[in-house]
Amino acid sequence: MKYTFVSLILASLFFFPGCQESQKEHDAKVAQQARKALLKELKAKEEAQKKQEAENEKQSKLAQMGFRKTSDGKIIIDMNKSKSYFQRLAKQMKVKVEQMNKELENGTIDETEAGIEINQTHINIDLNKTKSFLDIMGKKMQGYVKELENVVQELNGTSVKSR
Repeated sequence: MKYTFVSLILASLFFFPGCQESQKEHDAKVAQQARKALLKELKAKEEAQKKQEAENEKQSKLAQMGFRKTSDGKIIIDMNKSKSYFQRLAKQMKVKVEQMNKELENGTIDETEAGIEINQTHINIDLNKTKSFLDIMGKKMQGYVKELENVVQELNGTSVKSR
């Protein structure tokens, strides 16, 4: 009986380490697969969140302009919001134009963002800043044009209600 017990213990010492190795390998493979699946899920959620943020930003700009799309495919235009949005935009532009006119009358212009600086004695133009400023402005203008095109297409494609 003692010999049987000792032989079982020795057999288990030689047999179980091999099982433990294969179990470790199996656990590692399962953990790796779970990690890959989790990363894939996180990436999909991140992409969905980015799309939602872009859609929310687009909707917020349209909402500021007084446009709201209903679930049944209609667009409602709040004329008061549209009017106030364009009035604010006009005021901002008017202030900027008045500032530029005043600077021109004084003979000084300081548009460091655009890379232009004019004073009584010198004109300094930083072409790199001017180029990047014009690139940025061009992209912004393209964005505004695309937004307006989308609004016009939506208006042409669906019925419109005014408040």
